[in-house]
Amino acid sequence: MSDTTPTLDKAKLWLSETFDEETRKKVQTLIDSESPDLEDSFYRELEFGTGGMRGIMGVGTNRLNKYTLGQATQGLANYLHQQFSGEEIKVAIAYDVRHNSKEFGKVVADVLTANGIKVLLFKDHRPTPELSFTVRDKKCNAGIVLTASHNPPEYNGYKVYWNDGAQIVPPDDENIIREVYATKFENIKFDGNDDLIEWIGEEQDDVYVDACMENSLYQNVGRDNLNIVFTSIHGTTYTTVPKALKKAGFTKVDLVQEQMIPSGNFPTVASPNPEEPAALSMAMDLAEITNADIVIGTDPDGDRLGIAVRNLDGEIQLLNGNQCNTILTYYILDQWKKAGKITGKEFIGSTIVTSDIFFDVAEKFGVDCKVGLTGFKWIGKMIRDFEGQEKFICGGEESFGFMTGDFVRDKDSCGSILTACEIAAWCKANGTTVYQYMIDIYKEVGLYYEGLINVVRKGRSGAEEIQEMMKNFRENPPKEIAGSLVEEVKDFKEQTCFVVSKNEKKVMDDIPKSNVLIYYTQDGTKVCVRPSGTEPKIKFYVSVKDSITSEQDFVEKLPKLEEKINKVKQDLNL
Repeated sequence: MSDTTPTLDKAKLWLSETFDEETRKKVQTLIDSESPDLEDSFYRELEFGTGGMRGIMGVGTNRLNKYTLGQATQGLANYLHQQFSGEEIKVAIAYDVRHNSKEFGKVVADVLTANGIKVLLFKDHRPTPELSFTVRDKKCNAGIVLTASHNPPEYNGYKVYWNDGAQIVPPDDENIIREVYATKFENIKFDGNDDLIEWIGEEQDDVYVDACMENSLYQNVGRDNLNIVFTSIHGTTYTTVPKALKKAGFTKVDLVQEQMIPSGNFPTVASPNPEEPAALSMAMDLAEITNADIVIGTDPDGDRLGIAVRNLDGEIQLLNGNQCNTILTYYILDQWKKAGKITGKEFIGSTIVTSDIFFDVAEKFGVDCKVGLTGFKWIGKMIRDFEGQEKFICGGEESFGFMTGDFVRDKDSCGSILTACEIAAWCKANGTTVYQYMIDIYKEVGLYYEGLINVVRKGRSGAEEIQEMMKNFRENPPKEIAGSLVEEVKDFKEQTCFVVSKNEKKVMDDIPKSNVLIYYTQDGTKVCVRPSGTEPKIKFYVSVKDSITSEQDFVEKLPKLEEKINKVKQDLNL
C-alpha cells in the first residue's frame, strides 16, 4: 500500500492523541504489517443509517468501537438538547449478549451523562423489545440498544429509539444523522457522570412480562397440557420468556439448557438465527425426547422468534416467518371479532417484502392492512401516525418478527410467544394442531408460499457488485418469471409502478424512497429484490400462490409451489 493512499492517510489520523493508547497501538500494527484489514477498516465511515449502525468490531472508521459509538452518541445528545431544550432528558440503554456489549453500553452511557443527560441503564443483558417498552413506560426521550441481532459473533450494533418507543423515523433520523456526521472525534465527551445513571433490572422485567400477558393472551384453554421446548440460543430472552410462560400458566416447558447460557460466541450454533432450521436443531432434538407440541427459539436480542410445530406426518417442522405471522394474525383477528372489538377503524401492519396474504386476511375480518418499508420502525411509525384515529391490532414481517398490540413499538418475541403457545394449547384442546389450523386458514384466504434467496457478497468489491446487480435489475427487468409474464414493476427508489400491459407508469409516493424492486406476474407471483441494510447480501423474496379446498389439496399443491420457487431462482440466474 502506498504511503499516500487516502485509506492510509485516514488511518494515520487515528495515531493522534485524540485516541487512547490501545487504539493507537492497534492502528499502528495494521499499518506496519500492511494488513489487508487496514483497507476495510478505514476505506469509509461506518454508516449511521436511518435506525442506527451495525458492523464488525475493531479499530477504524468502518468498524464499531468506542469512537464510532461515541460519535453517534454525541450527535444524538446534541440533537436531544435541541429538541428538548430546558427539560430533564432521559435515555434508556439496553444491550445484548455480544462481545463488548456491556462495555459499549457503559461508553454510551458515559457520553450521555457527560452531556448532562440522565441514563436508565440495564444492569445486565435484556431483550430489545423490553428496551422499546421501557422507553414508553419510563417516559424517556429516547432509547439505545447495543445489538447486532442475529449477525455473526464479530458484529455488534447500535439502534436508536424515540420517545414513542419506536425506532427513529423521518425527520428525526435524518436530523440525528446530520448531527452525528458533524461531530468530530475530538469533540466527543467521554468523561461521564455516574450520578446521572439509574440502574434497572428484574423489577422492570416483571412490569414488561405483565404487559406482554395483558396484550397477548385471549383465552385460557389447555395451557397446562401443552408441551413446549424453548431455547434462547445463548441470547437475552433467558431473562424474560421462561418467566412469562410460567406466569401465564404454561407448566410443561423444557429448556435447552446448554443454550440458555448467554454467550457472544454462540458456541452451539453456526448462526444464532431462528430463521435457520439448524439454529433450532438442539431444540428439535429435545422435542422428540419430550414429545413436545411446539418448539420456540429467539435470536440474541430477543425480538425475532422461530416456531416449529408438528406437521401432518407428526414431524417437528420450522414454519417460515410468513406462516407464523399468518397463524398469529388470523387467530388474533378472530378473537377480536368474537369479542365484538372490530368496528372498521382497526388495522394490521405489514411490509413490502412480506406475503400479500395479509391483505386477504385483513379483508376477511374487515380491518385495514397498512404496508411500509422493510423494518418494524415503519410499523411503529404507522401506529404513531394513526394514533387516536385507528387502532393497531398486530403486525409482522417475513423475517420472523411479530408484535401484538402497541405496548411495544418493535417486534417482540415474548408477547408473540405467549400468543403462539395459546394457539397451540387451544388447537390441542380441540383435537387439532397448529399446522392443521394453518391449512384451515389457507382454505379460507388462499395458499401462499414463500422463499428467501440470499446472495452474499462481502467487502468493498461485494458492495459494488450488489450495486451493479440492482442497477441491472432496474434497467433490464425480467419480462417473464416462472412461465408467467411480468405485469407490474414497482420501483421504490424511483417511486413508480409500471403496468406492462397498459404501458403505463404511475407515481407511487405513499411510501418513502428505498432501493427496492418488486415484480408481479400475471399469475400472482411476487419477487422482491432488496440489498440488505445490515449484512453484505442482496435478498430476493419470492411469493407464489394457489387456492385449496382441502387438506389433500394442500398436500398436493405445496410441492408444486416449492418447484415454482426453484424455477424463479433459475430464471433470475440466482
